[in-house]
Amino acid sequence: MANLAGSQALFLPLSASRLRSGRNPGGAAADGRKRGLDMAEAAVIAQKGPYQVDVKQGQKYFWCACGRSAKQPFCDGTHKGTGLAPKIFVADQDKSVWLCGCKQTGSQPFCDGTHNKL
Repeated sequence: MANLAGSQALFLPLSASRLRSGRNPGGAAADGRKRGLDMAEAAVIAQKGPYQVDVKQGQKYFWCACGRSAKQPFCDGTHKGTGLAPKIFVADQDKSVWLCGCKQTGSQPFCDGTHNKL
C-alpha cells in the first residue's frame, strides 16, 4: 500500500448505500436535481434588455454574471456562495458596448439578443 503521508488529497471509496441512494459524489442526484451548494445556482435576470456602457481602452471590467448585483451590469460581490463568478474583460478601445442584462447570453458579457426569447 502506498504511503499517504503528505498527500494533498485523500480518496475514499463510496459506500454501497450511497450509490443506491441515487446521489453521485459531485452532490447532484442521479435525476439532475440540485443537492446542497455543490452546483452553481441559476443566474437571475437583472433586466430583459442590455445595458449600454461606455468603456475605456485598457480598462478591466467585471461583468455581473449572477444577476444579483445592485451595481448592474457590474459585479458588487453579491455572487459569493452561488457558485457563479463575474466575467472579466478588458476594453480593446474606447467605445460604447451593450452588456447583457438577462444573463442568458451566449457571448458573455455582450448582449446577443437572447432576452428577446425570454
